[in-house]
Amino acid sequence: MYDHNQLEVPDSFLALYLAAGQLRPSASREVIAKRYEFCEDLANHLFEYARAQYHGLGIAEEDVLLRCHQGLCAESTGVSEGESVWVIRRLAELEGWECRLFEGDSEPPRILRRLLRLRMEPT
Repeated sequence: MYDHNQLEVPDSFLALYLAAGQLRPSASREVIAKRYEFCEDLANHLFEYARAQYHGLGIAEEDVLLRCHQGLCAESTGVSEGESVWVIRRLAELEGWECRLFEGDSEPPRILRRLLRLRMEPT
């Protein structure tokens, strides 16, 4: 039977549901598609907010993304840690900004260094 509501879930999102070395996702296609739609909608809703923060507060793109990520990390958002990173990367893509917050293997990731720096800056 043909599914009229087929949704192309990008590999970057599907990877959130694949454990290392696994070929089968940890959730059903239906669940992953619904989570993807939710996260894509969230990134699109954050687009105008992020742009207003960037222009209104005159802060760096990376700081805007960091603030949005902090908001997504609240328990009440219903977004997992992996999904929050995906949403921020997608938001950066929509804005045409670079997103290097989640880079770093041997040293603390950039996002942690940025958080520490922001907490130490005078308000």
